[in-house]
Amino acid sequence: MSKLPDTIEAIAINKTGGFEVIEKLTLPFPKVDPKNLVVKVEYLGVNFIDTYYRQGLYPYKEFPAVLGKETAGTIVALPTDSDVLNDPDYIKQGYEVGGKVACDFLGSHSNYASIPWLKVYPIKRGVSTRVAAAGLLQALTAVTFFEEAYEVKKGDIILIHTVAGGLGLLMAQLAKHIGATVIGTTSTKEKAELAKAHGANHVILYPVEDTVARVLEITKGEGVHAVFDGVGKDTFDSNFKMLRRKGTLVSVGNASGAVPPFPPIKLIERNLKLLRPTMNNYVYTPEEARYYGNKVWDLIADGVLKINIFEEYPFTAEGVQQAQKDLTGGKTTGKLIVKVQDA
Repeated sequence: MSKLPDTIEAIAINKTGGFEVIEKLTLPFPKVDPKNLVVKVEYLGVNFIDTYYRQGLYPYKEFPAVLGKETAGTIVALPTDSDVLNDPDYIKQGYEVGGKVACDFLGSHSNYASIPWLKVYPIKRGVSTRVAAAGLLQALTAVTFFEEAYEVKKGDIILIHTVAGGLGLLMAQLAKHIGATVIGTTSTKEKAELAKAHGANHVILYPVEDTVARVLEITKGEGVHAVFDGVGKDTFDSNFKMLRRKGTLVSVGNASGAVPPFPPIKLIERNLKLLRPTMNNYVYTPEEARYYGNKVWDLIADGVLKINIFEEYPFTAEGVQQAQKDLTGGKTTGKLIVKVQDA
């Protein structure tokens, strides 16, 4: 193993707040846990959860706090813990120095990161680190939610809110591959065309159309089998009007704000199901992580899931500030990434 540097360059905050609290800091190299891999990071994926932590919606334990939880790069050091090295699940992953990986670990938006091996996905099938950083979290979310939150089946009709975003486009592609009919919502004609090109059968322009009326018209009054809603507060109540009997509402996120408390008796009218899952609880065990990780790389390599990169930003405070502004401003389609360094 080559000697690791004494410091890292990291995108971090010293306090919660607006975009302006984002800084690029030189910090001591993190203590390397013997169970961890060390990754030289090449690309960062930018996600809404980064903004939640930056604002203080989700708490950090201490400051300065390194932002981000999606990275991809090259392994530069393996664990040294003998129990890990002899663990059958660790061995099955085939980690090696020089191997390309994508990682899901909070506080990893830096040029080097020490990451528990369970959070490190060996990249398969020749997928690049650029695409892996753009695709890991959203593709894992799409695949796990479609298999476990609500099992999307051939012939289903599903509604995907904000269908032209990074996750929405992946869900639309995956639903088309399965053989389901996709109704999507979005804000502009340009986004609607993009969504249709990625598998959406019907796209509703919510600023000018009545979403509920259009969904009921398309489904001949029956409603959809499932709703995947990443908007949250603004769309939550209307979802119940668009689900058919025994339908499922999967609350995916809260881009417009958190959903307020509601009475469970609201589900009784049509025997509805409501879930608020998180992807990490579907890839909790080594077996689950390996199964879904390999499935994601196969779907990407086979062209079923095309990862749309909307913009690549520089590894600077200003670059990440702009990325978060663009992400939360509703003007983007697909994924935002930050280039850290060449391989």
